[in-house]
Amino acid sequence: MKALLQLATRNVLRQRGRSWMTLLAIAFGVVALILAGGFIKDTVDELGESMIRSQSGHLQVNRVGYREQGSRDPSAYLIEEPEALRQALASIPDVEEVLLRSVFSGLLNNGRTDWAIIGEGVEPDAETRLGTYINVSAGRQLTDADPYGLMLGAGVAQALDLQPGDWVDLLTNTTDGAVNVLEFQVVGIFQTFSKDYDARAVRIPLSAAQALLGDAGVHLALLRLSRTDATSVTQQAAEAALAGEGFEVLDWKRLNPFYEQTVALYRQQFGFLVLVILLMVSLSVGNTINMSVYERAAEFGTMQACGAPRREIARLILLESALLGMAGATLGAVAGNGLALLISWIGIPMPPPPNSDIAYIALVRLAWWITGVSFLIGLLAPIVAALRPARRAARADIADSLRQAV
Repeated sequence: MKALLQLATRNVLRQRGRSWMTLLAIAFGVVALILAGGFIKDTVDELGESMIRSQSGHLQVNRVGYREQGSRDPSAYLIEEPEALRQALASIPDVEEVLLRSVFSGLLNNGRTDWAIIGEGVEPDAETRLGTYINVSAGRQLTDADPYGLMLGAGVAQALDLQPGDWVDLLTNTTDGAVNVLEFQVVGIFQTFSKDYDARAVRIPLSAAQALLGDAGVHLALLRLSRTDATSVTQQAAEAALAGEGFEVLDWKRLNPFYEQTVALYRQQFGFLVLVILLMVSLSVGNTINMSVYERAAEFGTMQACGAPRREIARLILLESALLGMAGATLGAVAGNGLALLISWIGIPMPPPPNSDIAYIALVRLAWWITGVSFLIGLLAPIVAALRPARRAARADIADSLRQAV
């Protein structure tokens, strides 16, 4: 095997022009896969983080049944002792902060017309720490110093022609069924990844929401974690801590089904791209290997005439292809990761995605599994492409092979 490896290495170095063409074809395919995979990973990661850090948080805790029946009777699913729940959740590892929210529906009036809204009573300063992906398009963030401040989604502000500093009336039903109304001043207008959410969302301080609803309870407890990849472990710990108390713990993926649909779509696209590049590299390399095998027919005939078994001819061709694949995949992996870092440093300006008005700067994220898959494709493509030429060369008649040298 050592002698065969030395011979294969010598043959690869002897045909430098053809070897370089093959190397570049393999490297190009590997680079394309790394860049495409890194771009898709960035898109998916940014979508997930935008959902977490503009709306849902990493985890949400609510009463069992709230998601299915809460819109009909929200008062039946109130968390009556939110501070006790906060303390129980805050002690779990990787939990950086527990935020409380009340959710209600109502009408917003600007003095001329009404607009149906979905309201959220939030803890302003804590929400600012969570909502790093919220774009404040006008005014400023809501703070704890705004007892009757209000933030509007961009769609609500446009529908009612409101600007920061305007005063509005917010009308809703209390938990007892009575009608209540409070006056608020607009302090800011925000945008998230979802135009649908922005068209109905209104945020007020939690204390004001509790006064408006006439109840000190809350509907949701949101968990902000130190890292997103700790979501699953933290969810299990939270479920264990709250077992038997009538709570359910939902992670951000379940709260945002659009994310899972998007990930499934991109996985299929990346899988198709892998097949296309594998086919492209195999055809390109296969053509080069076919030419090489045809031109070296006399060489293989001489080897067989000197006693080399047919399988050794096939092994030699496959080993040469494997060496080219290894070198090309290594070159492609280094170049691809280098280009990914360069492109990420520059950034790729992207238009707003569907259902959003916010443009963003895309990156090419590095990941070991993307580089690994790309390297494997670059290594396997020339081996696959060499199977048929190696089989044909090994089965060729010795006399016919030697005749090509004449």
